[in-house]
Amino acid sequence: MSEEQTTGTLTSYLSFKMGEEMFAADVGKVLEILELCPITKVPKSPSYMRGVINLRGKVLPVLDTRIKFGLPKTEDDVDTCIIVLDVNMDGESLHLGAVVDSVEEVLELGKKDIEPPPSLGNTFNPEYIHGMVKREDTFIMILDVDKVFSTDELAVAKEAAEQKNREEKIEEKKAEKEKTETKKTEKAKK
Repeated sequence: MSEEQTTGTLTSYLSFKMGEEMFAADVGKVLEILELCPITKVPKSPSYMRGVINLRGKVLPVLDTRIKFGLPKTEDDVDTCIIVLDVNMDGESLHLGAVVDSVEEVLELGKKDIEPPPSLGNTFNPEYIHGMVKREDTFIMILDVDKVFSTDELAVAKEAAEQKNREEKIEEKKAEKEKTETKKTEKAKK
């Protein structure tokens, strides 16, 4: 629990939808929200690994949260987006993208607003859930982002990003070599 919550002040949470379910994550873990863009599939990756994208020159692994939570797959639409998260993996900060159906709003919540997660009848692993909030007729599950993705899943995401990075560097070297060879050939022709 953050210091802000224990002192009675408000903490901000970004709420988002997956299917009919509402979730929220501490905005301190959310780096940015991206429109859905082309995602490069990584060969032989697990089903929850959607692929990678280039985020300002860095490879960002992108995971499908629907698959992670056992929800049925749907077609992406205009509201589908990627939430870029900062996740703690064994004390190391890892950035990854999580595809969600839509981003809803930022909620300001105090400790008293968050109820403990139910122990029975929950479709999702209770250790993923920090708590629950009731808004009108909807329950919003507050996620513990660092626990949502297992160390194995994060390791796969990290390896996929590193693999794609290596492939891009090889392609860059290859292009540079071809460029050098072309210049040599053109120089020899003169």
